[in-house]
Amino acid sequence: MKDLTRYRNIGIFAHVDAGKTTTTERILKLTGKIHKIGEVHEGAATTDFMEQEQERGITIQSAATSCFWNDHQLNIIDTPGHVDFTIEVYRSLKVLDGGIGVFCGSGGVEPQSETNWRYANDSEVARIIYVNKLDRTGADFFRVVKQVDTILGAKPLVMVLPIGVEEQFTGVVDLLTRKAWIWDDSGDPMSYKIKDVPTDMVDQVEMYREQLIELAIEQDDDVMEKYLEGEEPDIETLKRCIRKGTRDLAFFPTYCGSSFKNKGVQLVLDAVVDYLPNPMEVKPQPEVDLEGNETGSFAVVDPEKPLRALAFKIMDDRFGALTFTRLYSGKLSKGDTILNTFTGKTERVSRLVEMHANSREEIDSAQAGDIIAIVGMKNVQTGHTLCDPKNPATLEPMVFPEPVISIAVKPKAKGGEEKMVAALSKMVQEDPSFHMVTDEESGETILKGMGELHLDIKVDILKRTHGVEVEVGKPQVAYRESITKRIEDGYIHKKQSGGSGQYAKINYVLEPGESGTGFQFESKVTGGSVPREYWPAVEKGFGSMTDKGVLAGFPCLDLKFTLMEGGFHPVDSSAMAFEIAAKAAYRQSVPKASPQLLEPIMNVDVFTPENYMGDVIGDLNRRRGMMKSQETGPTGARIKADVPLSEMFGYIGDLRTMTSGRGQFSMSFSHYAPCPNNIAEEVIKEAKERQAAAS
Repeated sequence: MKDLTRYRNIGIFAHVDAGKTTTTERILKLTGKIHKIGEVHEGAATTDFMEQEQERGITIQSAATSCFWNDHQLNIIDTPGHVDFTIEVYRSLKVLDGGIGVFCGSGGVEPQSETNWRYANDSEVARIIYVNKLDRTGADFFRVVKQVDTILGAKPLVMVLPIGVEEQFTGVVDLLTRKAWIWDDSGDPMSYKIKDVPTDMVDQVEMYREQLIELAIEQDDDVMEKYLEGEEPDIETLKRCIRKGTRDLAFFPTYCGSSFKNKGVQLVLDAVVDYLPNPMEVKPQPEVDLEGNETGSFAVVDPEKPLRALAFKIMDDRFGALTFTRLYSGKLSKGDTILNTFTGKTERVSRLVEMHANSREEIDSAQAGDIIAIVGMKNVQTGHTLCDPKNPATLEPMVFPEPVISIAVKPKAKGGEEKMVAALSKMVQEDPSFHMVTDEESGETILKGMGELHLDIKVDILKRTHGVEVEVGKPQVAYRESITKRIEDGYIHKKQSGGSGQYAKINYVLEPGESGTGFQFESKVTGGSVPREYWPAVEKGFGSMTDKGVLAGFPCLDLKFTLMEGGFHPVDSSAMAFEIAAKAAYRQSVPKASPQLLEPIMNVDVFTPENYMGDVIGDLNRRRGMMKSQETGPTGARIKADVPLSEMFGYIGDLRTMTSGRGQFSMSFSHYAPCPNNIAEEVIKEAKERQAAAS
């Protein structure tokens, strides 16, 4: 039996280029998992094993690895920082017990850091903070600490102070022990000395140590009382208080260093062991029924309980399909049969592996608290629950955002359609934010994703990993349609052709619904003019038509259909007749209800050096952007705006040109809003031309 108190399931997350992957490399080196450090900028990092990651110097997939520190097993997931891949961060956080938020010492709290922090708050994941790159020009530990407080609304608990800054950065002072860790310039993480605090830092260390103690002891009334009476708590007592506060998200222990220069990472590893929760200290996962309602039961982390596991990532590699799985309760062994509650099917577990980036170790069994990969599962997708067939239950599923951008693709090689569709099907299984559909009218294969880079990478994977060259159409925005006017209308469906006929009469109100409500149906029929058993057929008939709007064929959102009254025939009426009537009612009434085109509006967060701020704002205004906020800091300006997605194509190139390569931005879906008439006319005209060409 494994000792779960010695487990830490943690994720490392941050903004692009804050040094997450480099930090992971240093952790693997220090824990003896690798012997030669690979650098991201050389394309040699252990966890960045995709070609696309090595070339672009960014992390795309979250990579899982295990290592040991101070007799504790750390299961680490290195997640991407780029906004188009936040889905990877989200699903990783779902299965983790703790995290390390990495911030750049000069960049500070950057746009994507905020999104990731919000995801971590939603998942209630305990975190420690690591301010990296303190050797960089413009690095300022105290400024980043202040930003964590003001921008993220989080309470940082400063645990170490930097010795020197920028190129003078040599080490850190541990406030608990009042000892200085000083590294030499050899680049060896083990070449350090522990000394007394530099004399010029003594006052500063005492001030910050006092703040640390006062914040920590708020977690224990007895300790606080003794402190107020003049008795200072010992280090073990302080650690216990810090651990409790970290687990309860009361504050976030904050460290600093330079991963690239191998300075400061040991203290972060010690903090993972000392302060982040083990699997048994985390709130147990709620179980839900098939409708998604909580049952009141929980998957308690206990190897003796029935099996409850969540598949959080599917990955296809040269050895076959890997299903990354977090075990919440029970045990799993080779040869076991497990039930997938989503599909209702059972599957046999043939092989279990523990992952180290893209290499693996075969294992015979796993238990509650483990993160492992199952090889060769057939019908499992991200978010599915795997459980004991004799004791079924479903864990709270993951919710993924809808894609907002699409492109049409077709294979360059003749007869390559089948190979392309097979490859895309695998990719769709791996990434729940990536969709593939076939346009019924044109027969085109349409790929949908979260942004230009997302789809660009997918096309690249198609080409390199699966050997399928494709021609790519220009990006299409996922427009929607809605109505703006309330109308009362009616429809009679009558068909007589000898024998029993069809008859259905409905009178109804069609009106705009609240934003984000989709399609709503209500019946106010009294007195049986439309028998109750036909109401679902009316709802089904009308609802099935909302996939295609009347303006340009985009899905229709936020409309409410109220069935008021109607009529039926005792012989000729049927559910089918009422469903046909409702479909015809949609075609008849939606054009009368002043339909309008809606476009996706994105939250755009731009970081730029201050002297380019005017140009950037002017450019966003030209793109129909609505400014929300702008603030300047020591390293540059931060501009937040709502901008239509259709205006953001190619923005990264324009931003880099405008800011001499120094600007960066992140973008995420915000909401749908009415499209201006001139643009709506253009979109509708294009859609009709496409439909005409297809037919």
